[in-house]
Amino acid sequence: MNIIFQIDGGIGKNIAATAVCKAIKKQYPDDKLIVVAGYPEVFLCNPYVDKALNHNGLSYFYTDHIEGKQVKMLLHNPYLETDFITGNGHLIKVWCEMFGITYNGEQPEIFLNNREREFFGKSFGSDKPIMVLQTNGGAQNQPNKYSWTRDLPMSVAQRVVNTFVQDYNIVHIRREDQLPLQNVTPVQMEFRALATLISLSAKRLFIDSFAQHTAAALSKPSVVCWIGNTPEQFGYDMHTNIVAHPPTLKPELRQSVYSKYNISGQPVEFCYNHEGEIFDTDNIIEALKGDKVISDMVATNAEEATKRNGKPKKAVEVVTE
Repeated sequence: MNIIFQIDGGIGKNIAATAVCKAIKKQYPDDKLIVVAGYPEVFLCNPYVDKALNHNGLSYFYTDHIEGKQVKMLLHNPYLETDFITGNGHLIKVWCEMFGITYNGEQPEIFLNNREREFFGKSFGSDKPIMVLQTNGGAQNQPNKYSWTRDLPMSVAQRVVNTFVQDYNIVHIRREDQLPLQNVTPVQMEFRALATLISLSAKRLFIDSFAQHTAAALSKPSVVCWIGNTPEQFGYDMHTNIVAHPPTLKPELRQSVYSKYNISGQPVEFCYNHEGEIFDTDNIIEALKGDKVISDMVATNAEEATKRNGKPKKAVEVVTE
């Protein structure tokens, strides 16, 4: 049987979907799992995925994969499920249950082979341990360069940089259309190169975007800051999840439909007197200094990191060429 799993949405959602793929394959081990996604590179080397295709590369798809064959179609969007809209469960759990797939706590996984680690790793050589930041997310060329519901306030991010810059080479995952920081190395590369960077990093500070999903998929505990969304729906227990302070103003929510806030950060919905009320920067800095953020200079593998973090987590399997 061909199981066709379609994923709509951004790269973070695709990374989360790797956990769904694992759950699907556990339930249907002898069937062929075909993923149709906007970011098929996320699923490369994944032993639970038989084929990953891009939405824009589906010529003859019906005749090749559906016509005359036994098929199971998994095409629906979990963001429109009642349990997700009402906050009753993590995205991965809702996604599995929506399709009738048994969920047993599967987590995202990204599989990097040795050649990728060696090839991309050469780009990130450093005489100091690496700290990676992702402070802004969303699609390219957004009208608002800063989304208050998702992005880390730049004053907070710059203070973090100033605190750690003497001891770490700080790499800022950032597109050219996103806001810059001082005393960092900006980087914009293909996804698997960025995954390699995250795998090599000693400390990580992320927002609710693809990098925090990638870190979870690589068993790399990180500090993750949350504003509009919640770690209960999109996050992972291995991370130190820092949730924004409660609103200090009543927001204007006339444009809210299936979620409370627009993730693009509509100015009319801003529910604080100023950005300084959103996070306590000292808490973020202390979390980055704390034991839960595992430095590769001390913990040299995922198993040792798990012991220090106090939460059981299977080490990521590495698929070699």
